[in-house]
Order: sequence, then C-alpha cells, then structure tokens
Amino acid sequence: MEQAVPIPYARTLAEARLYLALTVEEAGREEPPVEGIEGWTLRSGGVEVLVPYASEAEARDEGEPFGVGPSALLDPGQWRLASAAYARRALADDLEYAEEPGDERLFLRVVSGWEAARDALAEVLKFIPPGEREVPAEAFRTEAGLAAREAEPESFLRDRLAEDIAFYQQNLDDFRSLNG
Repeated sequence: MEQAVPIPYARTLAEARLYLALTVEEAGREEPPVEGIEGWTLRSGGVEVLVPYASEAEARDEGEPFGVGPSALLDPGQWRLASAAYARRALADDLEYAEEPGDERLFLRVVSGWEAARDALAEVLKFIPPGEREVPAEAFRTEAGLAAREAEPESFLRDRLAEDIAFYQQNLDDFRSLNG
C-alpha cells in the first residue's frame, strides 16, 4: 500500500500562493481557496497547500504578510529569488506608471510590488539565528535555494539583507511621495 504524501502547510494565503507559483510546473490556474474546518486548501496543477485560519489571523494581527516565524515551506534562497522577481516587476510597473500617471490600478501594482519585494526579503532574515550574521547553510533545502546561495552568498548576510530591504522601502517611499 502506497503511503500518502502529507499536504504541506503554509502560514498564510500569500505564502501558499507563492509556493504554488514556484512549485507548479505547468502554470495552471489556481483554484479558489476551499474552506475547511481548520483552514483553507489551495490547489493548482494537482498541488495542494493547507493554510490554517489561526496562522493567517496571527500573521494579519502581527502585520506579517507571509507569516509569523520562519517558513517551513520555502527556503531562504527561494524567498530571495521571489523578492528579486517582485522588485523587477515593481520597477517595470513603476516605469510604465511614469508614462501613464494617474492609472490607479497600475499605482497599486507598483506599491504592492515594492511591498512584496521588501517583505519577501524580510522572510530571509527570519532564518538567521539571533547573534549570527548570515543564513546557515542547512536552511537551504531546494535546488533553487542552493543555487541562489551559491551564486551570491553575500546576499544572505544580515547586513546585506537589511540594506536591500531599506533600498526597496526607499523605492516605495519615493514612488508614493512623487505620485501619491
């Protein structure tokens, strides 16, 4: 008898959606979340993720868009890669907005893009133990995460992460002050 693979848990709906985007090879359309007794189930391309109501509520209460505490679903390299992708999209949208100022939907996309880039990098910081200066090697457990660490090991240093988070925040603040 084949043993069933346990369904992974995400801390929030945002983390679950990112996990599905990174995991599902065929960009199948994500199905709407299904409400269960203790949480939501998200599905895409045959992959499922569970999101407990309690962890989503805790994250909202704490102002942590992707969840409280370090992720058990994504490794720090994946978070760093996701942050870079959010930043590239925010920059492209920012440039487009400069050509079409006043487009409210585009304005919100730029803001949410810089916020997501910043918040995804903050997730990497959660993997650094107190008193340490970098993400430990054992935190990287996926091919993508390991490749990101190998390509730019310095990008997983506490100081570098703080600088990059501040840079994304500054881009967000500048965009809002110029266009808000």
